[in-house]
Amino acid sequence: MVDDTGKEVGPNETGEIAVRSRFLSTGYWQRPELTREKFHSEPGTEEEQLYFTGDLGRMSKDGCLELLGRKDFEIKLRGSRVDVGETEAALGEHPGIKELAVVPKKLASGETLLVAYLVARDKSSAPTVTELRLFLKEKLPESMIPAAFVVLNKLPLLPTGKVDRQSLPEPERSRPELENPFVGAETFIQEKLAMIWAEVLNLDRVGIHDNFFDLGGHSLTASRIVSQVIKEFRLELSLRSLFQSPTVAAMAAIIDGHQDKDLPEGEMERILSEVESIREEEAQRLLSSDRKEPAKEIQLAVREQHSNERRQ
Repeated sequence: MVDDTGKEVGPNETGEIAVRSRFLSTGYWQRPELTREKFHSEPGTEEEQLYFTGDLGRMSKDGCLELLGRKDFEIKLRGSRVDVGETEAALGEHPGIKELAVVPKKLASGETLLVAYLVARDKSSAPTVTELRLFLKEKLPESMIPAAFVVLNKLPLLPTGKVDRQSLPEPERSRPELENPFVGAETFIQEKLAMIWAEVLNLDRVGIHDNFFDLGGHSLTASRIVSQVIKEFRLELSLRSLFQSPTVAAMAAIIDGHQDKDLPEGEMERILSEVESIREEEAQRLLSSDRKEPAKEIQLAVREQHSNERRQ
């Protein structure tokens, strides 16, 4: 196992699997550039070659090699470039995971999600989604954290021993396993919100204390939820105010405090139009914004977006 500089890494450290031998292939057929990239001769060992496989792995102290996935598997997800191999490597450092694969999955709705499939070391106590997200937040940006985690008894394999990514199942609509137990709606507002969340997040049910991001939510689904909430409750609220505490219970409390601020029909349609036209990067910025003028911040973001489009 070697790092990005070609230096050998220690036991239990993640690196690219490299094979050293005097009996390797002479290279790729009619692909000299790829041959130069993957095959190297080390000084003083001209008879041997080092082949960089492009696979990530780690070697335990007892000599057992664990395959963690591809190093060079990159995708573009909601405008951001995501290195799936880096996500796999980071997730593979969790002590409760034995095997894993991270793949992009396109849903029937057309949305693409990053899904992590894992085999737990202890099948009776697999790590929860909450635990895995907290673990990854210390290592990766939000865009590289999987939206869904699927626990399997074993990963499907190709005859070569590599993971058969095409055979990995679609993520189920069932609520993921979280740290907190499921708690159902207790009020009319909570019930309506739980239904909206479940529909947008494509889940069978949502508890009132479930964290929006633990359920696989991101800035674009946040925009969709805000749009549905404005339609249902006729309120002028920002993405930021609704997701300062991203649970159904917290959102219900905010809505309950705005019940006396009913929007005129024309104003509601204007705000809805602006919310629904916000792009991913603008929605992400609003979620992390500290500004306190909800209608104005959305309006300014949309105007800035349209201005950029005209300049292009």
